[in-house]
Amino acid sequence: MDAKLKGKTVLITGAARGIGRATAIAFAAEGANLALADIDKAELEMVAGEAAAYGVKVGLGIADLSTGPGVAAGIDDALKPFAGDVDVLVNNVGSGYVRTFDQLTDDDWEATFQLNFMAGVRACRKVLPRMREKKRGVIVNNTSDLGRQPEAVPIDYSSLKSALIAFTKGLARAEGPHIRVNAVAPGPVWTPFWTKPGGFADTFAAFHNMPAQQAVEHELKLRQMPLARLGTPEEVANVIVFMASDLASFVTSAVWGVDGGTIRNIT
Repeated sequence: MDAKLKGKTVLITGAARGIGRATAIAFAAEGANLALADIDKAELEMVAGEAAAYGVKVGLGIADLSTGPGVAAGIDDALKPFAGDVDVLVNNVGSGYVRTFDQLTDDDWEATFQLNFMAGVRACRKVLPRMREKKRGVIVNNTSDLGRQPEAVPIDYSSLKSALIAFTKGLARAEGPHIRVNAVAPGPVWTPFWTKPGGFADTFAAFHNMPAQQAVEHELKLRQMPLARLGTPEEVANVIVFMASDLASFVTSAVWGVDGGTIRNIT
């Protein structure tokens, strides 16, 4: 089946690691050109090199995507090789830590809000004028299973991912019929989000008072995950590519779970 992505320009935020990196490589394999934005210059350049091996054009934007000026500058730089044109936006940037409600300060809530919600809002605001002008485009927001089925921790991350899902559905209604807006909602996926120092694995270890790997396995048992394992970034990337392609041309306002079965509701 032809996904018809060859020659399209795909903008990905948070593209240096994890799901963002895997998504960039998956689109490159389909022949799509890439505009990649992230704060990590070294890692982003490595991803660009891997993607360029597929013969596609790659633009880079190095910026702090937790700020308005950072999002604007990062996207402008990444899209320079394409004269600002964009066909697909993947809002992937995000991060979180395991903290109880009582541990969270106003500054913690604000930081989570800026990176996990406003970065996506600002990126949409940046690309929508060009998509509206062309009367076509696709936006895919990376949310979380925790946005659909919140846990006690991390409550700030869950709350803002829920907000991103609501934003996805509202924007899909506002921008139809020419622009499709969807979301993926990954469950636990073995990425630097989990494995980095101070990431989810370390913070779950502290929260459950057990070694990191044991703490992660314990958390999955608590969530009663049917597949009983962490997913891979590539498994999420495959769904993002599908949702961005013409193979999903009748799909909008959808939230696609890539979660190993953690979500138990039927809606």
